[in-house]
Amino acid sequence: MHKFSWLAALALGGCAMGPDYRPPATPPAAADRFVTAAPATDAAAPLPDAWWRLYDDPVLDRLVARAFAANADLRVAAANLARARAVADEAGAGRLPTTDASGGVSYGDAVAGGFPQGGRQWTYSGTMAIAWEADLFGRVGRTIAAARADADAVEAARDMVRVAVAAETARAYADACSFGASIAIARQSLATAEDGLKLIATRQKAGAAGRLDVERAATAAANARAAIPPLEGQRQAALYELTALLGETPANVPAEAAQCTRPPAPAAALPIGDGTGLLRRRPDLREAERRLAADTARIGVAMADLYPRISLGGSAGFFRNDQVRGGDSFSFSVGPLLSWSFPNMAVARARIRQAEAGADASLAAFDGKVLAVLKEVEQALALYGAEDRRNHALAEASIRADAAYGLADRRYRAGSISYLDLLDAQRALIDTRAALADSTQKLGTSRITLFKALGGGWVPPPE
Repeated sequence: MHKFSWLAALALGGCAMGPDYRPPATPPAAADRFVTAAPATDAAAPLPDAWWRLYDDPVLDRLVARAFAANADLRVAAANLARARAVADEAGAGRLPTTDASGGVSYGDAVAGGFPQGGRQWTYSGTMAIAWEADLFGRVGRTIAAARADADAVEAARDMVRVAVAAETARAYADACSFGASIAIARQSLATAEDGLKLIATRQKAGAAGRLDVERAATAAANARAAIPPLEGQRQAALYELTALLGETPANVPAEAAQCTRPPAPAAALPIGDGTGLLRRRPDLREAERRLAADTARIGVAMADLYPRISLGGSAGFFRNDQVRGGDSFSFSVGPLLSWSFPNMAVARARIRQAEAGADASLAAFDGKVLAVLKEVEQALALYGAEDRRNHALAEASIRADAAYGLADRRYRAGSISYLDLLDAQRALIDTRAALADSTQKLGTSRITLFKALGGGWVPPPE
């Protein structure tokens, strides 16, 4: 056996083909603070993992926990991860020896030259073989590295699904609450319009107003009434979206969400951190980096096929015949086995080019993902900041419109202005209320979009 010791030493000191993986660099500017300065944000504070708890809303906390436990997309992602890890385990087993054993027993007549030889007899046989691939050129090691990187990428994809599920659950709940609030405001506006209609109808009976004013008031009331059904439909749609995210059927709408009429909002400024934290936190960026690592390892797998595969192995077998004295036999063998596609290297070299192109594509995809991540956050900050400013302006406008309508109502009753002036003030109040409610809903959505872009919510519970 000592004559093969040189081969064992070579196996232990073998080298891996292909480039060693190094994580790709990101633009230095990506680590800085974000370009867009949005109001009500705190760049000095990092985003917490469970960002929805910033809302201090127990209902929202429970809904997100339910979604994490039962969401169908998360179940798919978990199954994909289990499969990827099993594939990595299979690749890891490539470092272990393979064994093959077989045996048999038979009973019957022995035949030689077409003539029976003696009586019936029992025969026994068995073989066992063991082989181990000496990974001289790193094929097995690179295969394992690629499989493990693939599993890491699938895990990152699972984490990105968690980010999406947390954000979409919060969005659906916030929308249901916002549309509930909008319905209440629309009904308040309808009551205002109907009060105006009653007022002008009373004045018409007294001869102080004409039919034209009554029709105008009735039109305003009908328009206010028509604004309610679309809001009710949007609210139901948001509730059905929420039930799907929770892994439930539409019949099982959460009662707490169905009764909500107050949009959730954080009490403090939003902690957004900086670019360094963002690049470390986004699971889809980690997925792209792990895909690059896997494709880089596959270059080594392809390059190793240029060289022979050498396996060390041995086998043993026996044969026994009850009718033949001294008929037992035993055999064994041990030694290396070489397998090589030389001299036809065209296929192997083509596979190397394929692997290199795949790694180049993965690097480009990573670079593109970095830019996309930064773009998404800056866009989310810009839209959130713009809607926040709009919301504040509309809040002031709503206060002004309410005061103007009260003043117009008093003056109309005193006879100092026309009904058309009162109707204009009423219309301005109703429109401003609706615009403020719409802005509040959009502000909640843009806030959650920002949290999603920042990549919060992916840290999974211990497995």
